[in-house]
Amino acid sequence: MGYAPIPTELGQKIGAEMCQGCWKEWLQKQNQLINHFGIDVSNPDSHEFLFDNMKIFFYDEGVELAQIDTSKEGSVNW
Repeated sequence: MGYAPIPTELGQKIGAEMCQGCWKEWLQKQNQLINHFGIDVSNPDSHEFLFDNMKIFFYDEGVELAQIDTSKEGSVNW
């Protein structure tokens, strides 16, 4: 990408090694995680959760990417 998308060591690594398309895919996944888990992004603990999932997404470092239950997708009535 040529720049660090977040101001951390992980952001520098991603900026140097990943393409813009890969980052766009992560942003979509991140939005899913935020919405599904109701994450408050102003909470530092939430940042840790997202950074852990970012490491798994890009580098397969960690246990497992947080799973989103999509079994009821499209069937929720408001």
